[in-house]
Amino acid sequence: MISYILLLVLGLALVVSGADILVEGASGIARKYGVSEFVIGLTIVGFGTSLPELVVSVTGALQGNSDIAIGNVVGSNIFNVLWILAMSAVVAPIAVSPANHKRDVPITVAATLLVILLGMSSTLFGLGRGDGLSRVEGAVLLVLFVAYIISCFFFDKPGEGSESKAEGAKSYPVWLAAMMILAGLAGLVFGGKLFVVNAEKIARSLGVSDKFIAITLLAMGTSLPEFATSIVALAKHRSQMALGNILGSNVFNLLLILGTSAVICPMSFAGMNLVDMGALALSALLVLVSIKTGPHDRITRGDGVMMLLFFAAYMTWLFIKL
Repeated sequence: MISYILLLVLGLALVVSGADILVEGASGIARKYGVSEFVIGLTIVGFGTSLPELVVSVTGALQGNSDIAIGNVVGSNIFNVLWILAMSAVVAPIAVSPANHKRDVPITVAATLLVILLGMSSTLFGLGRGDGLSRVEGAVLLVLFVAYIISCFFFDKPGEGSESKAEGAKSYPVWLAAMMILAGLAGLVFGGKLFVVNAEKIARSLGVSDKFIAITLLAMGTSLPEFATSIVALAKHRSQMALGNILGSNVFNLLLILGTSAVICPMSFAGMNLVDMGALALSALLVLVSIKTGPHDRITRGDGVMMLLFFAAYMTWLFIKL
């Protein structure tokens, strides 16, 4: 047990150091090519920090374990918003651009509700032979994902909400920035995997269920890259990159990861219930509520505290049902 704990700490150290290098490298690319830091956070950083979820969910799909695959995505998205975004907002209010208002947050909400409606159609509407995602539905999610990413680059306005010229920002050659991104991602992926593997070993020794492991330990462990990257981005006064990382990771999880997993093997939502799906929907809707009420240009500390309270309530419910 002690060796597992030591490896957990080592994994966490790799994640934190990887996040710092990744943010610096990604910011360098944004400054060099005039791409907004939100889009860099949404794509390069969002995809990179979602790699652990991709590995875990696709592996679960290949093994026919839908509880692991779906529980990991559901838990990660809830954790990304109700813990990571919330903690980030408590540390420092997060800037919200007009594009975030009009496109990014509404699309995140729409993707979340679409997955819930498709996956829980039998429970919600009495349609189909059971809750889950078919290969065709998985393909639809993948098409929507590609369309969203293309639209982000096509409609990107680098000056809108951009913090690329933040005071004290360092300039790196493109080759060095690219190497920093790769090195940062390596630290995030391998550190996250080290954390997840040992957390899972500890949990299994305690005899808990696959769903509980997936929606708590695996989800939180695979979300460590997002957490570390977002906190580091905020510390470097790049809140748009932090927001892009969180929203991007959630869209990647819903459309790319679940889409890919469903195409590999139809996914059953039998292990999920309405409370889990309600928490997933609430996590997306709270972001929308936060930017539509109060100050429209930021997610405030008060919003962060509200999200943390809902997260605590959901975690309490999970432990009661354990």
